[in-house]
Amino acid sequence: MFWFDQFVNGLTVGSVYALIALGYTLVYGILQMINFAHGEIFMIGAFAGWAVLLLLGGSAIAGPMLIVALLAAMIAAALASSFSAVVIERVAYRRLRNAPRLAPLISAIGVSIALQNVALKLTGGRDRVYPRVFPTGEVGLGDFSVGYIQAFLIGSSVVMMVGLIVFIQRTRTGRAMRAVSEDRATASLMGVDVDRTIVTTFIVGAALAGVAGVLQGLWIPNIRGTMGFLPGIKAFTAAVVGGIGSVPGAMAGGYFLGLSETVGRELLNELPGVSLPNEWRDVIAFSLLVIVLIVRPTGIFGERVSKRA
Repeated sequence: MFWFDQFVNGLTVGSVYALIALGYTLVYGILQMINFAHGEIFMIGAFAGWAVLLLLGGSAIAGPMLIVALLAAMIAAALASSFSAVVIERVAYRRLRNAPRLAPLISAIGVSIALQNVALKLTGGRDRVYPRVFPTGEVGLGDFSVGYIQAFLIGSSVVMMVGLIVFIQRTRTGRAMRAVSEDRATASLMGVDVDRTIVTTFIVGAALAGVAGVLQGLWIPNIRGTMGFLPGIKAFTAAVVGGIGSVPGAMAGGYFLGLSETVGRELLNELPGVSLPNEWRDVIAFSLLVIVLIVRPTGIFGERVSKRA
């Protein structure tokens, strides 16, 4: 039972990492740019969902209204994060598309710091607490059980990731995204609106990160202006581990990282004389990044990048 609980915890954490990592990998696959402000997009979604849940009744939400409230919070988070991503792309990134790679990287870091400080100013530097809307209880799986919130988080993330794959593979917009990822200049000559496709990519990645912010807040209720930094860095790590630019790689990297943090730490604690505190999860996560980069620099699924126009 202990190891099953750790496995479920790893899947829960990994689901959040995977949803954020998809935004990194989508943008990198098209622009070859690391959007280090993506963690703050995740934070904006968390606050948008929190505001909607409070508006609809907070912890008093129950019964059928719970489903409505959760959907409303996720939609609000997706919209707020997507709007923020569009503004950031238009103001901070568009003019730097053909600049040396260091320029958009520095711009992304600047946007990240600016958004963190704006959020801290608006919240007075204080944490906000998500309403406790999920009933206590567990879903039975034979001799094992999973908490309602964890089952909801894992299930929601899997549905959204499968939906993203279908969107990319089966829709006209998805085909345009894949075309721009292969070669922007050729895609433009074939009639693809490159600007619109890039904006759509930012919107899709930001929407997933915004919903991930709501899921994170429902599970770990304290949210703050700086909450996006560490999950953002870990999600970037997951994208690199899986293979930056690869959608399946981002998903696999997120789950791999989440399981490594939880199950991996407990496995190390089984060694004689070893007792690692919870903070060692970060050490394990970034140690894995170093090992993967040494053994397989392109990640588990291999790196997929666009051709520079």
